[in-house]
Amino acid sequence: MPHQKLSALIDAICNFVICNDSSLRGQPIIFNPDFFVEKLRHEKPDVFTELVVSNITRLIDLPGTELAQLMGEVDLKLPGGASPAPGFFRSLMSLKRKEKGVVFGSPLTEEGIAQIYQLIEYLHKNLRVEGLFRVPGNSVRQQILRDALNNGTDIDLESGEFHSNDVATLLKMFLGELPEPLLTHKHFHAHLKIADLMQFDDKGNKTNVPDKERQIEALQLLFLILPPPNRNLLKLLLDLLYQTAKKQDKNKMSAYNLALMFAPHVLWPKNATANDLQENITKLNNGMAFMIKHSQKLFKAPVYIRECARLHYLGSRSQASKDDLDLIASCHTKSFQLAKSQKRNWVDSCSHQEETQQRTEEALRELFQHVHNMPESAKKKQLIRQFNKQSVTQTPGRESSTPQVQKRARSRSFSGLIKRKVLGNQMMSEKKNKYPTPESIAMGELKRASKENMNLLFPGSPAVTLMPTRLKWSEGKKEGKKA
Repeated sequence: MPHQKLSALIDAICNFVICNDSSLRGQPIIFNPDFFVEKLRHEKPDVFTELVVSNITRLIDLPGTELAQLMGEVDLKLPGGASPAPGFFRSLMSLKRKEKGVVFGSPLTEEGIAQIYQLIEYLHKNLRVEGLFRVPGNSVRQQILRDALNNGTDIDLESGEFHSNDVATLLKMFLGELPEPLLTHKHFHAHLKIADLMQFDDKGNKTNVPDKERQIEALQLLFLILPPPNRNLLKLLLDLLYQTAKKQDKNKMSAYNLALMFAPHVLWPKNATANDLQENITKLNNGMAFMIKHSQKLFKAPVYIRECARLHYLGSRSQASKDDLDLIASCHTKSFQLAKSQKRNWVDSCSHQEETQQRTEEALRELFQHVHNMPESAKKKQLIRQFNKQSVTQTPGRESSTPQVQKRARSRSFSGLIKRKVLGNQMMSEKKNKYPTPESIAMGELKRASKENMNLLFPGSPAVTLMPTRLKWSEGKKEGKKA
């Protein structure tokens, strides 16, 4: 029976479903965004821990001793000099309890969570009871329920034999009898540092306003390196307390009131008294309340951790989506960045040509509009005839990038213009077919675009072409006089 409850618990905790049942194919499938994160955690725990811890130390300052405690290399030392219960006696007592098959007082396991999940599931249906988790239950009924859980028997909490306060008190009792707090002794100093994360003003001075975004990010990272049973039970517990606080108008239990009830079991080191913790009690209680309020965000891996885990398995087939990936050298793929930069340069050159062409066309439109709005005069007629007869040249801003050709005398008649257009296009097309280059292709596209735009500007006028020549203002004036 415990194994069946464990499988049901896993189904409740997991965020993704893979189903091959033909009867369920019409239902939507939810994919886990942290799939590669979990894959990296199980397959390469050392790489995963190094990745997460390096980002934790980027957010909070952990001196050598505290960092060693986080990594489990040294035992916890409390600020007042006290220490939790010695590890040898703790492990000995836990071993004795485990041999008896009990749930209460034993190290946390998935089988134990499956038993305790019955209590959590029942409490979700009775959140409106006033004083939930604060009012104690009946000790006799609690002992009956405790023995049933230790023996692994199935419990019918809906029979009415037990009260909600009995179940809530027994849940706190289970957490209080764990060999270490739910968030473990190793993480104690890290949580104190997270509580001190404050915002900075414009001058770079630290303020008294908590930096909630950095606190959430640090907790997300810290929860990733919790032992899997602790993380699973913490998720179930915080979700229950979050839903309880949402009903505080009925049960009179706010997030802070709930934090006072659960902080000693979740955060406080075992066998530590209020005198040992001293001024840190307020930080721990406020930290517990913060976790309850933001519990729906704390069990998602940060985006850059997802990207690093994904790139670890997929290599350079995908593009990283956050600049935070630059903080982790192991996630860099140099070949991918080189190909990306080459592609960007090619796109930038094409976009630059398009922007230049657009500016040229806008300038021509403005010039034509200005001439069109001039009062009727001989000067206006002369300029309009120039627009209709002269070949369109590029603006002075583009002369530097235009290949120069040798000037020669040409016929100014309309028939000569057509001959030059036809014969010139044929000769140019033959040359392009023989020796096609990227530059010639780009110039051809620009010419066709300019021709279409000029035809829109001068409807009904003679054909206007884009000639790659330079037009001096003196020559323009002479030709205007001839016209």
